[in-house]
Amino acid sequence: MKPFSKITPIKLPIKVALTVLLCLAGALPVAAQTAEEPQREQLLNGLRILILPRPGAREVFMSLRIHSGAAFDVAGKSGEMAVLGDILFPDPTTREYFTDEMGGRLDVDTDLDAITVIMQGNADQFERIVEILRTALVTTQISPENVARIRDGRIKIVKDTAVSPGVLADRAIAARLFGEFPYGRPATGSPESLARVDRADLLLARERFLNANNATLTIIGGVTRNRAVRALRQLLGPWRKSEQIIPTTFRQPEAPDPRPLIINAPADQSAEVRLAVRGLGRSDRDFQAATLLAVVARQRWERLSPEISRRPVFVRHEAHVLPGIFVMGAGVDNLMVGQALKKAREVMLSLIASPISSAELDQAKAEVTTQLAKDLARPEGIARVWLDVDTFGLPSDQTTLWTSVTTADLQRVAARLFRDVPIASVVLGDSKQLQAALEPSVKVELMGELERPTSKSETKPTMTIPSKKPE
Repeated sequence: MKPFSKITPIKLPIKVALTVLLCLAGALPVAAQTAEEPQREQLLNGLRILILPRPGAREVFMSLRIHSGAAFDVAGKSGEMAVLGDILFPDPTTREYFTDEMGGRLDVDTDLDAITVIMQGNADQFERIVEILRTALVTTQISPENVARIRDGRIKIVKDTAVSPGVLADRAIAARLFGEFPYGRPATGSPESLARVDRADLLLARERFLNANNATLTIIGGVTRNRAVRALRQLLGPWRKSEQIIPTTFRQPEAPDPRPLIINAPADQSAEVRLAVRGLGRSDRDFQAATLLAVVARQRWERLSPEISRRPVFVRHEAHVLPGIFVMGAGVDNLMVGQALKKAREVMLSLIASPISSAELDQAKAEVTTQLAKDLARPEGIARVWLDVDTFGLPSDQTTLWTSVTTADLQRVAARLFRDVPIASVVLGDSKQLQAALEPSVKVELMGELERPTSKSETKPTMTIPSKKPE
């Protein structure tokens, strides 16, 4: 294959304009920062590049997003794409070079939708940084020895890492909601699934996904455009181009079992509660409304159940390439589990039936924009916004999408999310106490318990929000 060394400019500039949003949050210093526009380029091998030169800056920040993540793990081999990400830089001295010699960092993060490489170091070493990235991408060292060492190292980390009850509950609710769908599996994998990953799997994954036209690179810092273009043309131009991009398409999951799933776990007198429904995709036009709706839902849940606010409580809308998850979670006393589940479902219903006030919407916007301001105070946050615009085909002016959301939009989206859909629920804690607290008012499932036969006349109880009856 001939090297792709010529660079052609992309004619459509992007504008990540969040100024109005940040002003709402009182983040004026960041507003000026977000008004800057990256310069867009594209190599003939399909690699898209976003560059923001900052003359005089001593550091340079680079973020490469491979647009395929753990959702593409082979069935039974969760963590495969995470191992592929780890093996990009198999030599520990490479990371030490970034931290010790340049005072920067080298990180690889694999989530459900992407592998993201972050490289930060001295701007005067820019060409060296790109050369290290080239080695990882063009001559990936998937040797038998590296595969065994990297895989075993990840297995050890998974085994040795203490997982909190909250994290276990998060994983359980994803599995309960999505079943065998890829979003129901942890991106990090388990010791058992990682042990099944072999060299042939990684070679095939590299062939399918680790390609220039399946990636976007951002560069922010003290390098000029001409210097960056010259280095990229020379070093990343030979990165292979795939003849076909593998689409993110999977068989949709079955409806989740509506019974609360009780998972026995060492605990005191508290339990972790999770409820979830399918969410929206990141490119969905209602993404912003769903994000704000999560804030309103949390506020209502806390008002309806003041006792849960004494411990960590959250409501999140986690969007992905494909529809994600809208999840409510809290730590509650064992005796309050039934009430927590009931009140959470009442909150979902209220978002459809009860008007959402302007005050609730304004408070949600202020909370979201404050977090955006914090994120955009760092190059990593700016790069993430640009990458999302590129990855999901979003409008370049993100400001209007947030500021134009109305209370009517929130209620319309609430109907999309909650009306006539099964609600998955998980409770993690002392199974005996939890079963006694929930039964006989609701039928539950105990993890690992064999199903008892039921007669044909018996039907499973539903945990759905009914359609509004005609008046």
